Amino acid sequence: MAKSDKSAAIAELTDKFRDSGAAVLTEYRGLSVAQLTELRNSIREHATYTVVKNTLTKRAAEAAGVSAFDDDLQGPSAIAFVTGDPVEAAKGLRDFAKANPLLVIKGGVMDGKSLTSDEITKLASLESRETLLAKLAGAMNASLSQAVYLFAAPLSQTARVVGALRDKVETEGPVATDAPAPAAEETAAEAPAEAATDVAEGGDEN
Repeated sequence: MAKSDKSAAIAELTDKFRDSGAAVLTEYRGLSVAQLTELRNSIREHATYTVVKNTLTKRAAEAAGVSAFDDDLQGPSAIAFVTGDPVEAAKGLRDFAKANPLLVIKGGVMDGKSLTSDEITKLASLESRETLLAKLAGAMNASLSQAVYLFAAPLSQTARVVGALRDKVETEGPVATDAPAPAAEETAAEAPAEAATDVAEGGDEN
């Protein structure tokens, strides 16, 4: 490979490392072209599967600040550069490796953290981002529905009571009560009459 071609290949790999949220290193020794195509298609929604040269990949990884593959770049290597859901990408690689044991998952990196092959298997066992978001949304909707019910029920009852009282006042007039205020008014009304009587009686005496 010409020097210019090597430089271009390194630059391209460096960009892939930098643009990917995760990357998984595999060895594909013994897999056919048809099988590699099948693997690419199975994870293409979440990752691109690229056959790489070890020496160029080491240099690209160094340029991108990735050290997870330093000891594993041996034999026929290919990397799944994950730009979508890392859980779904890990599931695709795991499932393909189960059906095609010649695919060996060596390790990976996600958000700058190195991952062992066992950790990638554990990652594959997690629920996808979409599933988790759906469950979260469902839980939030359920909580909101419960909250709306708890708040709305007393308010609607209060509204019905207020409406009923308003209708009663409009049809029957003010509701009579035994409050002390009317009694006080009655006493005040009787006082002038008693005073007038006293005045009249006094006038008769004169």
